[in-house]
Amino acid sequence: MQLRSLRVLLFKVIEVNVRQRLCTPASLAVQALSSGTKMVLEPIRITHFSDALCVWAYVSQIRVDELEKTFPGRVALDYRYFHVFGNVPKKIEASWQDRGGVRGYSDHVKSVVEKFGHVAVHASAWVSNTPQSSMPSHLLLCAVRVLEARQELEPGSLERTAWAVRQAFFQECKDISRQGVLLGIAEQLGLPLAGIERTLESGAAHAALAEDLDLARQHTIQASPTLLFNEGRQRLTGNVGYRILEANIRELLDSPPGQVSWC
Repeated sequence: MQLRSLRVLLFKVIEVNVRQRLCTPASLAVQALSSGTKMVLEPIRITHFSDALCVWAYVSQIRVDELEKTFPGRVALDYRYFHVFGNVPKKIEASWQDRGGVRGYSDHVKSVVEKFGHVAVHASAWVSNTPQSSMPSHLLLCAVRVLEARQELEPGSLERTAWAVRQAFFQECKDISRQGVLLGIAEQLGLPLAGIERTLESGAAHAALAEDLDLARQHTIQASPTLLFNEGRQRLTGNVGYRILEANIRELLDSPPGQVSWC
């Protein structure tokens, strides 16, 4: 009798163990494929923090674009903005006063861009039409994001606008802290100026930017660009090579949710 009870208990333990294994995300995916059921997996969310005036965000955008091409539908970019150059005169004075001031910083930016063949920089960038702050451009981008979330703009409008703003500054030497310049960029892109102005006037863009700044403080974001993965548990900051970005995405895609990585 005791032997029979032991066998029953052992069978139940095995049965529970098998069921648990069958309920892992990887096993469920295999079952779905074998049964012909379509299984929709959530894309990997990447929160991308940057400043529109940051040269490193400018030169590294091509790597983020490549991620989306390599993993179509598997990654979702969430673009957020915080200010490294919220007060340009104060920052230049504090960091570059003894290194040539704004002209010294301009030479530094040009030396960075010259290392990369896919982007260009104006000879007078930062020296002519020096912006006072990156905040006005961030407000515009948040307005575009709000309109895109409301489906008043087509998907991808925020990415197109952000790149156009950066090109206007780095390549065309335009002062992107001026609202007239920013609205001109939006008009060239065919964006609805009335909708953008309404979002700015209503405070909705300001609320969206405040949310970005709160999120940056919550995750102690201090450098541009910074990418957060895996619900903020992983981050990559600054001039990170594409292979490192790709490796992080592949690891997350290959690891079932909830799986513990042991050191």
